[in-house]
Amino acid sequence: VVDAAVMNVRELRKFYEEKIEEAKNDDVLLSLHLKATMMKVSDPIMFGHAVSVYYKDALQKHAETLKEIGANVNNGLADILQKIQKLPEEKRKKIEADINAVYEKRPDLAMVDSDKGITNLHVPNNVIIDASMPVVIRDGGKMWNKNGELQDTLAMIPDRSYATIYQVIIDDCKRNGQFDPATMGNVSNVGLMAKKAEEYGSHDKTFEAQDDGLIRCVDETGNVILDQNVEKGDIFRMCQTKDIAIKDWVKLAVKRARATGNPAIFWLDDRRAHDAQLIKKAEMYLKEHDTSGLDIRIMRPDDAMQFTLERVRKGLDTISVTGNVLRDYLTDLFPILELGTSARMLSIVPLLKGGGLFETGAGGSAPKHVQQFLKEGHLRWDSLGEYCALVPSLEMIHEKTGNQKAAVLAETLDQAVSMYLENGKTPSRKVNELDNRGSTFYLAMYWARALADQNKDQWLKERFTPVAEALEKNETKINEEMLDAQGHAVDINGYYKPDETLVEKEMRPSATFNKIIDALL
Repeated sequence: VVDAAVMNVRELRKFYEEKIEEAKNDDVLLSLHLKATMMKVSDPIMFGHAVSVYYKDALQKHAETLKEIGANVNNGLADILQKIQKLPEEKRKKIEADINAVYEKRPDLAMVDSDKGITNLHVPNNVIIDASMPVVIRDGGKMWNKNGELQDTLAMIPDRSYATIYQVIIDDCKRNGQFDPATMGNVSNVGLMAKKAEEYGSHDKTFEAQDDGLIRCVDETGNVILDQNVEKGDIFRMCQTKDIAIKDWVKLAVKRARATGNPAIFWLDDRRAHDAQLIKKAEMYLKEHDTSGLDIRIMRPDDAMQFTLERVRKGLDTISVTGNVLRDYLTDLFPILELGTSARMLSIVPLLKGGGLFETGAGGSAPKHVQQFLKEGHLRWDSLGEYCALVPSLEMIHEKTGNQKAAVLAETLDQAVSMYLENGKTPSRKVNELDNRGSTFYLAMYWARALADQNKDQWLKERFTPVAEALEKNETKINEEMLDAQGHAVDINGYYKPDETLVEKEMRPSATFNKIIDALL
């Protein structure tokens, strides 16, 4: 499936101008939500237009000077402020004064860092839609203002094809209030991403039109497959999705529905040309599977969101089966609403030769975690996501090979994860409290106990009963040994490639725990 779309820049700038006025009239913050990190051709351009429309009075006045010094609006206001440092003081101060004067007439901007005066429009990759919009929703439609307080915001999302799902969830929250993390259902995702599917594989086929005219997609024999009229500066984007990827995506959706008994909802809009083709293919490939007793539906994204939210509020689990962009948005949206981070979200990606990639988000926080670990010897990373990903990995081994032990390991790990959550054994953010290493011990103890208590596999039962007893008996001692390892600087001699011996020494600080685990090997 190949499609081509054009973002008309004239319309885009008009949209920005209207929304800036609306935010000013309503006295709310103005914010812009894009994905400049992934959509690295199209989104910095859209970001640049927002910067040039918002600051137009100042930028038009000094257009020639800014052009001479190579200031690029696509890199945000920070690039302009940095480049004008080269100018003579008088000239620089004039531009800075004109930029500051803009804030008197325009609505206040959402802030990334109020203390340092960093706004949403400073750099294109500071506010990333999949992480920013869930937080806006969780905070009741607010973002931080220049005084470091939460304030209502108008959120601009120029790519309207996916923006409306956020409107649905905002409207739902207005009607029904915030979600309750203690009772809300889970939303897992089956994403269409193999073979550079859809927008996230479109970078090599995205162009800024150099002039007015026609951009055509032509095959080897000269046949015109698609063409689009463009005006100078328009953004042309072509996406493709391979048949083999679609086939596999449908297969995985059916498998997840069968394994969990949860409804699987394909989020596809029959009014969009690309989705209309995917619907045809999905319907065709669904016929190749036994779907008896399964609830599999195809719904427009807004309807799918509404259906899913109703289930979430009732504490029911739902599988979202989506294209590549919605995969990215939803695997951040629900975990952030539920848990405040995407580090605990499981995303399942089928591999074309029959394998599976069981992936969890990182919550974008790894550098801070390493920093704290090196400084204080406390690793606050929560491995819950990895534990959750191990369950379907073991289930898959059971499915592929018929290995019963793998099935028992999966079932008992699931029980252990529940115990881990019920007993609140997730890592603390503060030094000299439970960290990742202590959490791992608790997971091991709960898992060993679940294996000892089950009766489906005698060998596993006998093997893990003494392990469970030893871990439970030594719980206090192991905890003390784990905590003794904290409260001082740590050296692992590297970041991406640390010294393995040093890492093992720091990550396995409890001799008692190590002795019990090593006896298993």
